[in-house]
Amino acid sequence: MPFYHKLGNIPHKRHIQFRKPDGSLYYEQLFGTVGFDGMSTNSYHEQRPTQVKAIRSQYSVAPKISKANNIQSYRFRGFQVAPEDDFLESRKIVLTNSDCHIALAAPRKSTTEYFYKNTDSDEMIFIHKGTGKLRTIYGNLDFKYGDYLIIPRGIIYKIDFDTEENRLFIVESHAPIYTPKQYRNWFGQMLEHAPFCERDIRRPYELETNNEKGDFLIKVKKKDEIFDMVYDSHPFDVVGYDGFNYPYALSIHDFEPITGRIHLPPPIHQTFETTAFVICSFVPRLYDYHPQSIPAPYNHSNIDADEVLYYVDGDFMSRNDVDAGHISLHPAGIPHGPHPGAAERSIGKTKTDELAVMVDTFKPLMVTEEAMKIADESYYKSWLEASLP
Repeated sequence: MPFYHKLGNIPHKRHIQFRKPDGSLYYEQLFGTVGFDGMSTNSYHEQRPTQVKAIRSQYSVAPKISKANNIQSYRFRGFQVAPEDDFLESRKIVLTNSDCHIALAAPRKSTTEYFYKNTDSDEMIFIHKGTGKLRTIYGNLDFKYGDYLIIPRGIIYKIDFDTEENRLFIVESHAPIYTPKQYRNWFGQMLEHAPFCERDIRRPYELETNNEKGDFLIKVKKKDEIFDMVYDSHPFDVVGYDGFNYPYALSIHDFEPITGRIHLPPPIHQTFETTAFVICSFVPRLYDYHPQSIPAPYNHSNIDADEVLYYVDGDFMSRNDVDAGHISLHPAGIPHGPHPGAAERSIGKTKTDELAVMVDTFKPLMVTEEAMKIADESYYKSWLEASLP
C-alpha cells in the first residue's frame, strides 16, 4: 500500500540492535516486493522466521481447463458453488490466465488448523456474504459485507468467520495490486478527485504476538502447488513493524462514484490496478443528466480485454435476468453491450442501486472445469431480439 504504516514497537533506525527485556536480540526481517525496488516492511520477531521442521506434503491446486481458447460469452451462477468447510478447498477457480486466477468460495469454517501463505500472488478477497476477522502476521482486520481485502503475496494469514454463511469473490494476481496511478500524485497521496482516499483504507489495528515453540503448519502456495510446511515457532510473533507492504481493507460502500452529463467509460469505476488487469466498482449513483442521455452503456468492442462482471446487489440496468452472485464473461475480440430493451428502459431513469465488481484482464481468460459446472451455455444468445423480457 503506497503510504506508511507502523504498528507495535520498533527501534529508532533500521538494521541496528533491538533487544528484548532479557537482553537478547529480536530478529529483523525485511519483507519486500519487486526485489529491493518495490514496497517493503521491516518487522521484528521473537523467534527466527526461518525455522522449518518438516515439509510433509506437496500437491497441485492448479485449475483444470475446459476451454483454453474461448470466444463465447458466458454467465456463471456463482451461488451454485456448494459450501465447503475448509477455506482453501472451498476456493473454486473459474477463470484463469498467466496473470491471474478468478475464484469463487463459500467456506463454512475458520482456518483453525493451519496458516496460509500465497507466494504466487497478491490476493483480492471481496466479501459478498459474511463477517469476521482477517488475522495476519502484520496485524488483524475486521471485515464485513462489501469489503475488499488486499493481501500482498507472501503474507501469512488466517481467516475467522463469525458464521457459516460466507460467499467470497477472489482474484489472485501474479503482479502487485495497487491503487490506480491516475488517482495518486507524485508522492503517492490520493488526489482530490479520487473516488476514495486514505481515510477509507483500513489498516491492521491489532498485532498478535505469540512467543511460542511447537509444530505450526503453514500451507504455502508456490507455482499452483501447496506445500505443507511445519515451522518450529508461531508465525505470529512480530512485536512491531513499519513500512508500506501490509494487508488492508477498503469497502465498496466507501467508493464515491464519478458521474457526468453523458455516459462515462468504465475507467471512472477503477478501484485497483496491476500491470495485467484492473478492478472496478459499480456502486449506487445518479445517472447521466443530459436531457437526451441514455444511461445504459453503448455497445463496446472488447478488442484488448476480457471483461468479467461479478454481480453483488441491486438491479444491474444493462442486463436482463441477472441475480446476485452471477458472473458474466464477455471475451476479447467481439462486441458486447446492453441486453435488448435495456437502453430503452434506462431512458428517463435518474439513479441506480446496482452493486458489482468488474475485472478487465489484458490477456484472454481460460474457462475452467469448475466454471462449466455453473455455466449458462445459452447466455451468448441472449442478445437476440427474441430474448426480450
